[in-house]
Amino acid sequence: MRKARKRLPASGSQASVRRHEEQLPWKKQKLLDIHQALTCDPVDIETLRRAAVSEGGLLTDDIRRKVWPKLLSINVYSLPAKPSKDVRKNHKDYRQVVLDVRRSMRRFPKGMRVDEREVLQEQLIDIILDVLRRNPQLHYYQGYHDLVVTFLLVVGERMTIAIMEKLSNHHLRDFMDPTMDNTKHILNYLMPILERVDRELHDFMIRSEVGTIFALSWLITWYGYVLSDFRHVLRLYDFFLASHPLMAIYFAAVIVLYREKEVKSSECDMASVHHLLSQMPQDLPYEDLIGRAQKLIISCPPSLMTQSAALQSRNIIAISTFTDFQSSTRMQRPDSVLRQQLQERHEHPPALPMSLRPANTNQLIKMAVWGLSATLGAAALAVAQTAMDWAPEFLSQIF
Repeated sequence: MRKARKRLPASGSQASVRRHEEQLPWKKQKLLDIHQALTCDPVDIETLRRAAVSEGGLLTDDIRRKVWPKLLSINVYSLPAKPSKDVRKNHKDYRQVVLDVRRSMRRFPKGMRVDEREVLQEQLIDIILDVLRRNPQLHYYQGYHDLVVTFLLVVGERMTIAIMEKLSNHHLRDFMDPTMDNTKHILNYLMPILERVDRELHDFMIRSEVGTIFALSWLITWYGYVLSDFRHVLRLYDFFLASHPLMAIYFAAVIVLYREKEVKSSECDMASVHHLLSQMPQDLPYEDLIGRAQKLIISCPPSLMTQSAALQSRNIIAISTFTDFQSSTRMQRPDSVLRQQLQERHEHPPALPMSLRPANTNQLIKMAVWGLSATLGAAALAVAQTAMDWAPEFLSQIF
């Protein structure tokens, strides 16, 4: 390798950079790859997906705040406004959402002050109701709040609204139908997958009549409800955000396959098998299982699984829209460009058409408009300069 490198025409500085990159520990190399992908124009979304899926996922919450929006094609400089004060007024789901959120105390970090948790719980209620109000075709389900709180704890209120609105119309869309028919249909992928990988295990579970309901909370909360370690939840969210919408059910399959000996050693009846599988081990080898799930979805793709009699004749919205969703992520501009565009819009706002201009504009109105424009411009500039000025901090993690 050294001799080959000497024959390459490269300047001393270029060779030095290459040697430095070769010597970087894998985590620092990953940070560098992510930074380069985020600053490409257009953003290198495939590199970001590989980073989210590969060992360690996105590594830190700081990186998640930069990469998660790109995985979902969200412009961080065009986020929804905070929910209005009347978002709770006359909302049909208000009571159920409040009940679910009040019961979600274990989802908040241990040691968090009560007043801080209560503020976040109020934000959680408003976020859920705001997403539902903005998207009347969506229907709330119990467990939805487990997803929302995960994002809220990492990215804050406005970004969570944007993320949940996007996920609710794509990855989670089938869970948000008026009925659970599509949710049950997605759960029905589990047994055909098991049958292709381990026929003996599949037959045992069929004889036990355990069904698939044990995996319901896994699927609809992306495992947030059943995992106690927040780090593991975040690792899986990195994985699912960068993967096919049905990856959560493939991950359920690899968990069952991983516990194959336990399952076969239990009594072959519904109560015993359901009790066993409902108790999620907290020490699962997550990286290994993520790797297995990736291989499984390649060897048993959803298109192949739909040939099963149990999976025919139903349109899964998340599957049918996935190709278009992926395409929408491929031509995103880096945040530095988006920030510049925002500044330019505030520095050079479009002129008011002559037909809309008042005939007699007095000096007082002019001064008010100038004052308002200056205030808005300064605020926008402050937000722009502080929201994503992350490059120095990001690079300090690498070097």
